[in-house]
Amino acid sequence: MPNRRDFIVSAAGLLLTAAWTRRVPAAAPHQSITIYKSKTCGCCAKWVEHLQANGFTTQVHDDESMDQVKENLGVPSALRSCHTAQAGRYLIEGHVPAGDIRKLLAERPAVAGLAVPGMPSGTPGMAQSEADAGNYVVLAFQLDGTSRPYAKH
Repeated sequence: MPNRRDFIVSAAGLLLTAAWTRRVPAAAPHQSITIYKSKTCGCCAKWVEHLQANGFTTQVHDDESMDQVKENLGVPSALRSCHTAQAGRYLIEGHVPAGDIRKLLAERPAVAGLAVPGMPSGTPGMAQSEADAGNYVVLAFQLDGTSRPYAKH
């Protein structure tokens, strides 16, 4: 029969184990993303590397008729950038950070996708260094072109 001391030691061990397992984040599952880009675009290739470095499995399609790809997928004209991707049911337009894509896939909001219109210099694939990163907004958008801020960097 366990005594009081044994019971306290066992209970303390269980509490420490429970606290430790809550602090250790679960490994992020691999997510697949399909990317459409021009084969000659260097910043697109750097964005693909950013996604791969952040655990995404990438399927890359080099396509020189990117306007047609965007038109076929329904990317609103005002939100377009140099490359387009599909992650699950979502469109990803431009240099959206991997962390924002993961958040989108986890939260599953009622939007068509995320976009970083144009090619801001502080985005993944465009920033020359960590010091240059930031100072842009990721937009959540609908296919009708309406958008709202999703994340500020």
